[in-house]
Amino acid sequence: MATSASSKLSQAVKQHYMNLPQGEKVQAMYIWIDGTGEGLRCKTRTLDFEPKSIDDLPEWNFDGSSTYQSEGSNSDMYLIPAVMFRDPFRKDPNKLVLCEVLKYNRKPAETNLRRSCKQIMRMVENNHPWFGMEQEYTILGTDGHPFGWPSNGFPGPQGPYYCGVGADKAYGRDIVEAHYRACLYAGVQICGTNAEVMPAQWEFQVGPCEGINMGDHLWIARFILHRVCEDFGVVVSFDPKPISGNWNGAGCHTNFSTKEMREEGGLKVIEESIERLAKRHMYHIRAYDPKGGLDNARRLTGHHETSNIDEFSAGVANRGASIRIPRSVGHEKKGYFEDRRPSANCDPYMVTQALVRTCLLKEEGDEPTDYNK
Repeated sequence: MATSASSKLSQAVKQHYMNLPQGEKVQAMYIWIDGTGEGLRCKTRTLDFEPKSIDDLPEWNFDGSSTYQSEGSNSDMYLIPAVMFRDPFRKDPNKLVLCEVLKYNRKPAETNLRRSCKQIMRMVENNHPWFGMEQEYTILGTDGHPFGWPSNGFPGPQGPYYCGVGADKAYGRDIVEAHYRACLYAGVQICGTNAEVMPAQWEFQVGPCEGINMGDHLWIARFILHRVCEDFGVVVSFDPKPISGNWNGAGCHTNFSTKEMREEGGLKVIEESIERLAKRHMYHIRAYDPKGGLDNARRLTGHHETSNIDEFSAGVANRGASIRIPRSVGHEKKGYFEDRRPSANCDPYMVTQALVRTCLLKEEGDEPTDYNK
């Protein structure tokens, strides 16, 4: 099992320094999405006081030519603090700061989808859109081999691993527990976790979150998972099909509801939304992974609890459908639905705004409406 060299350094020695007092100073780690739309970057600055709100945090900048976001001849990019969390690694009073990225001309960077998502969510705030996202991921060694898998072969076939217990079924639970507690400390709206169908594959759930908070909390939860895995010397992959063959892929099933859907008779509103989604299937497929559907094409095959990428389907309690209506919702005639199409490496800002655009703003066609014109 290949683990990083850094993980072999003495944690006891490090702890000696982490226990030193930091005086009145505060460390703020600024975090942003890089030009891939998937990768996260971070750097830290010292503040002379503990910030109480996002307005207390200064703007910053970075070299965008080193993050796939600009050319070297005009590389300065702006970091605009957007949301602040407690830092579970350095602990209080230190902070994690999720930032938006602006280009040299103060316009949003191409992968800054938070800006448009925030605009869309403001337009429908009276509908109180709620989201819950189920983030699947795979733990890998630094050599790209799934954690705990035999070095020259495969584990036993799928079946005993989903929600499994025991050293021969649950691979990497220490990482999962550390991530869960770190998210709770940070203030992330994490609501559960479980082992998944493929060994070394896990899932955590974030929500319910309203509006823009869904994207904010999922991105920070991902960052925390990357950092926890770094400490353990392993790698987290959000690839939607990390292992080819007869193994489950990794998605980010998205549960969605509005105030109307949650009230009596809400099932009718849910069904109307599904009808609109059916007419806009390919727009959503393109929005549901960072490569415009190419990543998801490896996962959405119609097998391994997925729908076919080229076909839209919906059904009660059907995990092979594009949209699943939970059985309890069908019984109570109100609640929410689950969109099973988003890939594990999706951008939650894009997924949530796409659902709102189609279901609430009633957009049609293959392109999103530009409300700035």
